[in-house]
Amino acid sequence: MARMHSKGKGKSGSDKPNISSAPDWSESDKKAVEDLILKLSGEGNSTAMIGTILRDQHAVPDVRLVTGERIAETLERNGIGGRYPEDMMNLMRQALRMIDHLDANHKDLHNRRQLELTESRIRRLARYYRNTGKLDSDWVYKRDQLRLMVE
Repeated sequence: MARMHSKGKGKSGSDKPNISSAPDWSESDKKAVEDLILKLSGEGNSTAMIGTILRDQHAVPDVRLVTGERIAETLERNGIGGRYPEDMMNLMRQALRMIDHLDANHKDLHNRRQLELTESRIRRLARYYRNTGKLDSDWVYKRDQLRLMVE
């Protein structure tokens, strides 16, 4: 599949193994893994970082095979989930850093273009999350309100 905002056409990365249960050598106690997820989230780790810590330090190669749900779903079920999905929040933080950079360097045309592309990604992702019900149906990305949404 082609890249969204570049000329690249390749497919990178590796595929996950097609298995339906956790390996015998891994931690397979559902309650223990959920407790670890909640503890790591309480320490301020993102869902991606929680998955990495569980994989590297606690022998849990795939949380979904053990618990039956994603890390974000576990956090949401326990009332810890954020207001916005993590991937969208990361894009909004990136756009905010670019806006701050452009305030100091207003002639940086490359960064201005990259900000437009990032905002385009945010709008596309917002459309998806509005259609799936994870965002309010009247939510709109506004550059002047971005700092309030991120902080």
